[in-house]
Amino acid sequence: MLALLAWRNLWRRPQRTLLSLLSIALVVALLVGMFSFQRGVYQVMKENNLRVFDGYAQLQPPGYADDPTIDRVIEHPAAIARAALAIRGVGAAAARVNGFGILANGERSYGALLAGVDPGSESRLSTIAATVHEGRYLDDSDRDAAVLGELLARNLRVSVGGTVSVLGAARDGSVAADVLKVVGIFRSGIPQLDRSILEMPLARAQEVFDMSDRANTIALGGPTLAAVDGALPGLDALGARHGLAVLDWKALEPAMRDAIALKYAMSLLLYLTLVAVVAFIILNALLMSVLERTHEFGVLLAIGMRPRAIGLMVWLELLTLALTGCAAGFAVGAVVTSWLEQRGISFGSLSELLAQYGLPPRLYPTLDAVSALTGPVAILVAIVLGGIVPYARVARLTALAAMRSA
Repeated sequence: MLALLAWRNLWRRPQRTLLSLLSIALVVALLVGMFSFQRGVYQVMKENNLRVFDGYAQLQPPGYADDPTIDRVIEHPAAIARAALAIRGVGAAAARVNGFGILANGERSYGALLAGVDPGSESRLSTIAATVHEGRYLDDSDRDAAVLGELLARNLRVSVGGTVSVLGAARDGSVAADVLKVVGIFRSGIPQLDRSILEMPLARAQEVFDMSDRANTIALGGPTLAAVDGALPGLDALGARHGLAVLDWKALEPAMRDAIALKYAMSLLLYLTLVAVVAFIILNALLMSVLERTHEFGVLLAIGMRPRAIGLMVWLELLTLALTGCAAGFAVGAVVTSWLEQRGISFGSLSELLAQYGLPPRLYPTLDAVSALTGPVAILVAIVLGGIVPYARVARLTALAAMRSA
């Protein structure tokens, strides 16, 4: 009975009700779209950046992340990589030797990471092979070949077919020296990588750096970042058996983790502001309605209706308004976001800027339970909790006071 009365009362002033519904629906639709777009962008940013080189997770010797010296090693990495591939969610595992040294071409020299990789495993894990724009990527038959980033090649003034000299420190403390032929130059789109990485065959790196059957890290990939995150318990158990640490994407890229957390925090302030504004607008409209109907409430009290029942009726009016507005906004926001999820949003003129953050020129929102429901639920909760104020005001009324205030 009270619910029917509440619905009827809402439409006694249709203009006010329609404007209130429009306000709620507009903000809910905006929150659904904005949050979905933000989650989609950050997910693509994480996956694209991690797939360039780091992988979605890594197995490392204890302490390697803080002190990546070449004498911190993984024994028999091929067997451990095979064991990692047997874990559900892991689709690629690539052992690497990570040496640091000086690259020289004539009188020009630059420091770089000298990564020994298995070409077959690496191409399934990393996108570097797909970004080679001059020459080719490494293959299993290569012996003294190398691919390097475009900016590093430019700094060294070396091109495909040229050679670079390598000088570093081996695991036993001896000098690691070699001469490698450049077979490919890649452009990952991330300047820090393009100026600092040279890849060479894993067997050659193990020989040059006196590693034998050892590696420094095992990078891990899978169909999605979420799939590898789900495999972390199994990877932790594998790491414990072999005395290795497991690093997830947050540990591999703490700067990106912190940047995303900061952007979420800044966006949260905007979202909370929108929620607060629409909640105050709706509560103000309801309070005005309560003041206009004080005499009516006095009559209801005089004929025997309890104050709490009248307060509950007013609160149900607010709840009905909030539910209807949130449902309409959710429907509009979900439909538009689903459409954009299929078509994407093009940022063609900003493609170079987006590439620096590992983003493609066309971005897609991600509509899931979190992005779809967080905004509507937040607004609904804010309005319903705010409804305690008019409820309390009406519940304290007495028939005589209400009749006199008219």
